[in-house]
Amino acid sequence: MCGRFSLNQTGEDLAAAFHLKAVPPVAPRYNVAPTQPVATVVATPEQPEPHFHLLQWGLVPSWAKDAAIGSRMINARAETVAEKPSFRAAFKRRRCLILADGFYEWQRQGDGQPKQPHYIFLKDHQPFAFAGLWEHWHDPVSGGELQTCTILTTDPNELMEPIHNRMPVILPAEDYATWLDPSYYQPQTLQAMLRPYEAEAMERYPVSKAVNKPQHDAPDCIEPLAAEDSDLG
Repeated sequence: MCGRFSLNQTGEDLAAAFHLKAVPPVAPRYNVAPTQPVATVVATPEQPEPHFHLLQWGLVPSWAKDAAIGSRMINARAETVAEKPSFRAAFKRRRCLILADGFYEWQRQGDGQPKQPHYIFLKDHQPFAFAGLWEHWHDPVSGGELQTCTILTTDPNELMEPIHNRMPVILPAEDYATWLDPSYYQPQTLQAMLRPYEAEAMERYPVSKAVNKPQHDAPDCIEPLAAEDSDLG
């Protein structure tokens, strides 16, 4: 799964990387957690040109009775996303890019030892996009609207396999336009995009367990763990 990530980029950096006309100032984030607002790129029938948009992380299906379900839907499995009732409508019409420049995964250690967090990023240190889905939800009590999203996951590549049996789908730039197009729906073509990212283009290293706390959002989250402090042995 993907349960935390980072985005330490300026609005200008994001506009350049994702070919957007304008991106508002973006505060640096080192430990983005579920239920928090996340930076995304969306396109809609009303506004077909891809644009920056904030969504809440944790998808709430349109038919849900309670928004609390979103905390359990931070990820969607790529293999079943076209059939699952919670995600299939969004997969057809509401696909998005979720912007990041790194993410975390936790590796199991020996018996009785806490999991070791790792930070994973691209070797060129550039921002990238997770394949995401987004959804509208209307509160049946207040009538208010909530816009939420989820990150798609797939099998791990060679870099991720020793850590976890899943990894987030990172889309290559050449797939952005097709993925975002709300008028396009060819399930086989879309599913083919949801593959493990090239391991040779990525790096990882262990980091402090301070990242375990969602409230801790500071630069030390992404600092490499000193060898003597690592539980990796």
